[in-house]
Amino acid sequence: MSEPSLDAVRRDHAGWIFVHLEGEPYDRGEQHGKLLGNEIRNAIRTARYLAKWDTGEDFDTFVNAAAAQFAPRLDNEFADEIQGIADGAQLSFAEVLAWNGYMDLLQSWWPTHAASPQSQQPQQGVRPWRGRRGHHCSAFIATGGATCDGRIVMAHNSWDRYAAGDAFNVVFDIVPDAGHRILMQGLPGCISSLTDFWITSAGLMVTETTISNFIGYRASGAPEFYRSRRATQYASSIAQWCEMFAVANNGGYANSWLLGDAKTGEIARYELGLQHSGFEITKDGFLSGFNAATDLAIRNQECVGESDDYTDVRHNGARRLRFMQLAERHHGRIDVELAKAMIADHHDVYLERDDHPCSRTICGHLELDDARFAGSDQGPFNPWGANDGKVVDSEMVRDLTFWARWGHPCGRPFDAQAFMLRHPQWNWLNGYMRDRPSWPWARFEALRPGGG
Repeated sequence: MSEPSLDAVRRDHAGWIFVHLEGEPYDRGEQHGKLLGNEIRNAIRTARYLAKWDTGEDFDTFVNAAAAQFAPRLDNEFADEIQGIADGAQLSFAEVLAWNGYMDLLQSWWPTHAASPQSQQPQQGVRPWRGRRGHHCSAFIATGGATCDGRIVMAHNSWDRYAAGDAFNVVFDIVPDAGHRILMQGLPGCISSLTDFWITSAGLMVTETTISNFIGYRASGAPEFYRSRRATQYASSIAQWCEMFAVANNGGYANSWLLGDAKTGEIARYELGLQHSGFEITKDGFLSGFNAATDLAIRNQECVGESDDYTDVRHNGARRLRFMQLAERHHGRIDVELAKAMIADHHDVYLERDDHPCSRTICGHLELDDARFAGSDQGPFNPWGANDGKVVDSEMVRDLTFWARWGHPCGRPFDAQAFMLRHPQWNWLNGYMRDRPSWPWARFEALRPGGG
């Protein structure tokens, strides 16, 4: 196998892998596959194991579904990029395609398909995938009078099972042959961010938090990973991004999107369900994401669950309330450094306790939560929570740079083997979950001419 192009760069730093890719679709995909081949194969190995554990189905079920649903709906550009990744990593196109669509398939397609009368063997009692319920990410975006100098500030941490989150430590600098340059957090083998944290040379800032308990899926639509990547690469405004993202919507991996435009100072929250959508935009305010829909139609008509996560401070509503408190306390003072502290916050509003990391805190630590207060619908001592922290402001976007911390944004380390000794009920993750030492915040920026 030939070496990666001289245009491709990999640098390992502070727990992260920084990768620079450029050129035509197949070329940048092949660079990606070669530079991250080991990481891609390991991530898919873990995905295969977790998919089987969560559904009882072999991963080939999802590979076949991806080939049938997604392949016909990709345009040539992104199909070629995925083919390049597959060739570079010495994997099949369909397997890499399924890995890109993992959230669509597991969170949205599988529960709908398994219980459908159209399924060859409908399983009426099928459980929703764990990722549909509960806890996925904390985020906020602020502008105008909410920040120290009126510029936009955006912050995000990615919540997931730590075994899955071990693959979240890639920063991509992508220079496509058409469209806008992208600096994003991502996963090895994936063309979209999926975590999600993006900034672009058009001045756009994009992040999200998943809408828990969302139901509904349209197999004839285009997958979320394709729509989000296409919109981010080609949109030049918030409105254009939302318009492009909604085209051929399949309802998969439904999120509350937080967007900013460094050119105008505007921020927005955009929620897209299958039947409904919600949108708000301002040049002066604070918007947060906490895994519950703010749009009333989406929340009441397209989500199911025993609790209303919007108001229930035993669940995701705790983070909504905490963001409200922090926005009021720090009004007019929010900057990058304060954002780092906010996204690492450990105040538990339900128990009214400071420094109590658990399932209800912005920096999530389900592995420390015994769930006695019904705080975690994932069960007690679940190795799940915040895998990272990222922070950026609109001045940094102009330079295509952001701050990121690998591991918990608070810096608390995680020792996988020691955890499983204390909680042996999780030993089924042995070999699929790695240690997280305490890494410092690191600044990442788009590669400059000459490699600097």
